[in-house]
Amino acid sequence: MARRFVVSRVALAIALSSGLAVAAASPAMAEKKEKAAATNFSDAFRKAAAPIEKAMSDATSKLPAGAKPTDFAAAKSQIDAALGGDGKAALEAAVPSATTPDDKQALGSMIRNYGILSQDLATKQRGTLLMLESGKVQGQMAGTLNFDAGVTAYQLKDWASAAKYLKAAKDAGYVDPNNQLDMVLADAYKRSGNTDAALQMSKEEIAAAQAKGVAPSETSLRNALQQAYDAKQVGPSTEYAAMLAQYYPGAWSVAIGVVGQLAHLPREQDIDLMRLKYLTNAMAEKRDYFLYLEDVDPRAYPGEALKIIEDGLAKGKLTASEIAADKANTSARVAADKASLPATANQAMKPGASVGAVTGAGDVFLSYDEPAKAETFYAKALSMPGVDASKVTLRLGMTQAMQGKYADAQANFAKVTGTRAPVAKMWSAYAKSKSAPAASATATQ
Repeated sequence: MARRFVVSRVALAIALSSGLAVAAASPAMAEKKEKAAATNFSDAFRKAAAPIEKAMSDATSKLPAGAKPTDFAAAKSQIDAALGGDGKAALEAAVPSATTPDDKQALGSMIRNYGILSQDLATKQRGTLLMLESGKVQGQMAGTLNFDAGVTAYQLKDWASAAKYLKAAKDAGYVDPNNQLDMVLADAYKRSGNTDAALQMSKEEIAAAQAKGVAPSETSLRNALQQAYDAKQVGPSTEYAAMLAQYYPGAWSVAIGVVGQLAHLPREQDIDLMRLKYLTNAMAEKRDYFLYLEDVDPRAYPGEALKIIEDGLAKGKLTASEIAADKANTSARVAADKASLPATANQAMKPGASVGAVTGAGDVFLSYDEPAKAETFYAKALSMPGVDASKVTLRLGMTQAMQGKYADAQANFAKVTGTRAPVAKMWSAYAKSKSAPAASATATQ
């Protein structure tokens, strides 16, 4: 399964400056005596930065409200001209003189502004990081600058740095206006190879939503499912797939597909997963029908096989020509098979009936969509020695879910262990979605 099977890529349209305007350089350096209590600029830095500050102040003070790229370009040209033709070189030459925290903050702000004016991401990032390095940026501004540094690192494809600064912004309580922080952070984690952090982030978001009694976001669930799937973790994948389908019914096909691929179920177990896929209207592709037919085996359950063939034909997933022989062979078996149902039931109800006969009767009636009768036989089989408890308990729960007995069904699904547990988890999610739909489910981000 390709990665897009679970998570569709979202275009990360983020402005070059992340919505932060160019600010005129502070004139704080001009008069040391006026700012002695708040600032500590070194003499070397004052000397190196004075002409840069003046050039930048003169240029940025002329920027109109809602400045456009052409205005930025004009300001950059003015700065370059005032600084000997290369403003960037002048700024770099001043870096060694920036030794105090105030020096670094002021120079970082100027370098950052120059980077924005010149639309040079690397220069902008250098200035932002110098400001953060100074330790002078506190409170809300620290969150804002860390977010900006993270977004810029992401644009520069420096995924590890993007994750570092975005996480710092998140920890600082920053909330970006476009609500993109979590999405970009999760993607940065994944792109940097830190899948554990990406998964942990989604887990925390899911846990927080559950603690509030609301549905986790579809994005968080899909991210968690993607990470678990990539790591080929059957248990966690099943858990997230079940939640995804429970809260977002349109995801049943994806959720069941993930579990089916990872669990590698034998045919006799996979059929119960395909039954759920049919029940939830998640049979989306031709291969779903052929897989179901392979699982059901028309020789064993011709009635169920014919139902699937006819559904595939009606929905245009199968063509008459490709399925003609199978349909003819299956149809020929149905009449005799149906005629044998009363005898099958009678044999199973006899006091001396074997557990195999009783379980088999439940299987046959389940295949003919008679869950009430199948429930009777499965319930009887559970009390008999030698019963395959996981199989029968699962199918007992299935018959109850089909009848709307959702609480009873969930209680039985919870008892299923072993290789059938993933299928039981998915059926339990179906019962939960029917008994208590998530009306408060949040929209996909």
